[in-house]
Amino acid sequence: MQSGTNPDKEISDKISFMTFIIPEFASAFKMKVSQAYRYLKQYGGFDYLNRNWWALHTDNEYHVLLKLYKLCLQNGGYLK
Repeated sequence: MQSGTNPDKEISDKISFMTFIIPEFASAFKMKVSQAYRYLKQYGGFDYLNRNWWALHTDNEYHVLLKLYKLCLQNGGYLK
């Protein structure tokens, strides 16, 4: 949690970001949201989002999706 912030707002912001970016990842890579979630969980993308959401939510959506893809690819998550 960032110092000096309202914990309820921070949790709400994190949930909003996660529920936005996972469907965007699914759409970008032509998969169902449930498939994207499992893919991100399996190849480290979800943990990365969970740990770094505060910085990522300020970044361009395209760059976040690219970072997620590259991270998952490094962890064996090849997409056709």
